[in-house]
Amino acid sequence: MSTQPRSTPEQGLEDMVRLEPLELPTTPFLPPGVAPLKLSASELEGRGTLRTSSYTLYVDLPGNPDDMLLVQAYTGAYDLVSKRVATYLRSLEARHAPNPLYGSWTPEPPIEGEVSRPSDESIALLKQRGYLVTLTLEEEEALFVKLSARHHLASLRRAPHYVVMPTYQCNLRCPYCFQDHMRTDARYSHLLRVMDRSMVDRLLVGMRNIEAAHGLAADANVTRGITFFGGEPLLARSRPILQYFLERMRERGKVRVSAVTNATELEAYEDLLGPEMLATLQVTLDGVPQEHDRRRIYPDGTGSFERIARNITLALERGVNVNVRMNIDRGNISQLPTLAELFEARGWSGHGHFSAYVAPIHAANGNVDAKTTFTSWQLTRAMEELRQQHPGVSRISLTDDSLQARARRVFDQQTADTGLSTAFCGAHTAMYVLDAFGDIYACWERTGDARQRIGHITESGEVLMNRTQLHAWRGRNVVSNPVCRKCRYATSCGGGCAVLAEGASGTLYKNFCDGYAQRFRARVAQAWLEHVSGKGPGASVARLCET
Repeated sequence: MSTQPRSTPEQGLEDMVRLEPLELPTTPFLPPGVAPLKLSASELEGRGTLRTSSYTLYVDLPGNPDDMLLVQAYTGAYDLVSKRVATYLRSLEARHAPNPLYGSWTPEPPIEGEVSRPSDESIALLKQRGYLVTLTLEEEEALFVKLSARHHLASLRRAPHYVVMPTYQCNLRCPYCFQDHMRTDARYSHLLRVMDRSMVDRLLVGMRNIEAAHGLAADANVTRGITFFGGEPLLARSRPILQYFLERMRERGKVRVSAVTNATELEAYEDLLGPEMLATLQVTLDGVPQEHDRRRIYPDGTGSFERIARNITLALERGVNVNVRMNIDRGNISQLPTLAELFEARGWSGHGHFSAYVAPIHAANGNVDAKTTFTSWQLTRAMEELRQQHPGVSRISLTDDSLQARARRVFDQQTADTGLSTAFCGAHTAMYVLDAFGDIYACWERTGDARQRIGHITESGEVLMNRTQLHAWRGRNVVSNPVCRKCRYATSCGGGCAVLAEGASGTLYKNFCDGYAQRFRARVAQAWLEHVSGKGPGASVARLCET
């Protein structure tokens, strides 16, 4: 998506008449023509014939031909059943309803032979868990809308999280960066200033007003979450202003501070590193030293690996949680085994505060050839192959590992929270991205363009919002998209990344599935296998329905 440079640092303030004071919604954001039906608990029995819920997921278990896992999207139920019970449920599927994840839908072949009906007790249990319903297709979709809209409204009103961007400036010139134009196109040079103390004071007043809108008192005993982002937020030149920001924030109470940084100038923050100040860092290494030094480069073309590596060690010694991110494409994935060995050799792997994960590079600008990139599902499969061939790579995680971990906690009965999600990320709930101009954005990948801001903090600290942009971002959820409203995976994936959806379709309000169905089933199956093996030899796992 193209961005529009400001003609002056304060361009866009002339539209202040179109900005309004921040007020959180009291009713869900719903697209035109969509309104939840009033379904009370007593009405959930429905008036239709008995059928399988449209939001039932089936997960095959490798090496287990007798059983299958069921997941119910909006009740959050996870259960083991026999293939006999699963076959019965499949026989009651409304086959004319397309699966929205796969475009043109081909019906499954009819189940041959007589399907055995479970006992009345089992039928009652399957209904209780939400796998069997007597709601019509329309009634169940309306129920899904109601539950999801209610959940999303609660998410909009929870305590805010702040992303603070001290500057759009960066000392590296990574070719795949989505902000590349800011540092290479002279029309954007005015964006590269560092915020001053007056802007910090202004933002802090604005943050108080944001919290008041969220129902938090000024003296509320809460831990405020702040992530520093850029550009590069931890440039040496920015040290005085970040220290001032942190000191002012700590005056208000507890604060949890993290930063997304290239760590090239982290030594300038040595005395601020630690659990009480800069507690968590995400740092990027894009391969072994030689490969990294071709990708994450200074303007003169020199590499940055050794400097970053020294500062990772420094941060770990100071008790900082360091999460190393590796941006992966088809050109550097083969280096992960060697990189894992390097982590071991430098003493990072065994450190309790160190972790590492991979993420796919996306074609965010014209410097990236889409043919060299992975989808998330392709990267997951490639990583699984590497893990089998090189056990050391198992120490490097994937984004999908969090999905597996969540399912594992459910199976181990460590939590009743199944992770119901009606939005993909904080851009659609309660995240506020604040830049050096006092502008507020929902997503850090849409910063620097005043047309995309959801609001602005005035010199007096008043928070004014652009209602159109605010609704566009905060209103994107699994209810707002007709594909997601019918999708059995929606409450787990949240509709996918809005920026990637917009890049693929031209609108934020399309879904971006990114192989999620396959990723979900693979990860939940793996979590179950780990759960079973963790019970020890001879352990038995009860099925939900035996007959």
